[in-house]
Amino acid sequence: MKGFADEPNYSIELLQGSTTLCDVIDSHIYEQALAEKNAFLVADLGVLVRQHFRWQTSMAPIQSYYSVRCNSSPAVVEVLAALGVGFVCSNKNELVLVQNFGVAPENIIFSAVCKQLSHLKYAAKNGVDTLTCDNETEMRKIARCHPGAKLLLQITAEAPGEVEATSMTFGATLKGCRGLLECAQELGMQVVGVKFHIPSSCRDIQAYTHAVADARCVFDMGAEFGYDMNILDIGGGFTGSEDQLEQIRGAIQPQLERYFSPLCGFTIIAEPGAFYVSPSFTLAVNIIGKKVVARDRCGRPCDDLSPNDEPEFLYYMNDGVYGSFSSKLLDDIIPAPSVHKVALLEEPVFSSSLWGPSSDALDQVVDHCLLPELNVGDWLLFRNMGAQSVSEQAAYTSVESLPIYHVISEHDWYEMQDAGFGLDTPMRNLLLGPYSFPFNQQEDAFSTPA
Repeated sequence: MKGFADEPNYSIELLQGSTTLCDVIDSHIYEQALAEKNAFLVADLGVLVRQHFRWQTSMAPIQSYYSVRCNSSPAVVEVLAALGVGFVCSNKNELVLVQNFGVAPENIIFSAVCKQLSHLKYAAKNGVDTLTCDNETEMRKIARCHPGAKLLLQITAEAPGEVEATSMTFGATLKGCRGLLECAQELGMQVVGVKFHIPSSCRDIQAYTHAVADARCVFDMGAEFGYDMNILDIGGGFTGSEDQLEQIRGAIQPQLERYFSPLCGFTIIAEPGAFYVSPSFTLAVNIIGKKVVARDRCGRPCDDLSPNDEPEFLYYMNDGVYGSFSSKLLDDIIPAPSVHKVALLEEPVFSSSLWGPSSDALDQVVDHCLLPELNVGDWLLFRNMGAQSVSEQAAYTSVESLPIYHVISEHDWYEMQDAGFGLDTPMRNLLLGPYSFPFNQQEDAFSTPA
């Protein structure tokens, strides 16, 4: 395992031979055991590559536009830019980040529902023309600050029978879209397509078929106003599960072929975020406190245990809902972690709950799980932590950002080369640019395939 010197804010390690991600985690846990035992993240950038190839195989011809707000790690953005992925940005900071890696303005969508004037002016100045809009007030604001914008009308999407759970706060109704088209015509604005979004919490796959049908209605409506729209954005909500991808593709493929065939000049895009980054990141946290209570104590004091009581453990970690687990505040379920220690054969497990370090009643990360008895100083590993755990949280809270250790294996790098990515794309900066050592100084570490 050799390190690539990156910009001061992150580094990339090349995994050679039989070195695995688990070896990297073990190494950093050992380092932390000798230091402050801080929580940290390990990002396997090769997973991004594999997820992209998986998207191309399963969801073609739908083009992927990565939602930056899901995870704004510069390394993630650089790898996805090298793979030719488009980007969806929600503010100026994200626009700047993406364009710093050479992403063309035409491959960026500015999607914030309510955009700041200064951010609109930045987008106009830097050629980011594709914007989303779902109300007349926003459209008039865009017309003032960015008259050359190309608009995607965002429509609301609902799942029959799950209205309360999945109705979108944002988005125009079909009736409202007619008013928006009239307003766009009055203002001389371009309307180039339609966007909808089905949240990942929606379990009714028919929500996609209803949304595609509604989008087709808006396209027909636009034609009445003289708009030749050609972009359909089916939004995000892709969890990354194989079953979900298959179900979505099966549900919408017939409609897309009928109403939005690329052969007729239509471009279909989606905004996968968690799909790419969730499986790429692993979070390691340290146990900093521990309490034991009796599950059947029947009102007795917490420390009044008898030999027959079944204990329940409360563990306190050095990261919580005001840090990497912020999605818990949105009612997301945090999966139970694995224990980073050698498990004894048939070691008993106990009812446990996991808490952050704030002493706040809201800072409960996992309500209930079964774990062997842990001690202060032990480590827990949370997989699939790439979505929402790495974002602009530092801008909104006083929580210090966790260190991220980025890795990529030789195999994944060669896969990129074989697929035509890497040295002929912005990915060159990842291994050869200002962030890393040149190959001619590390001939033993890597050689470019002929």
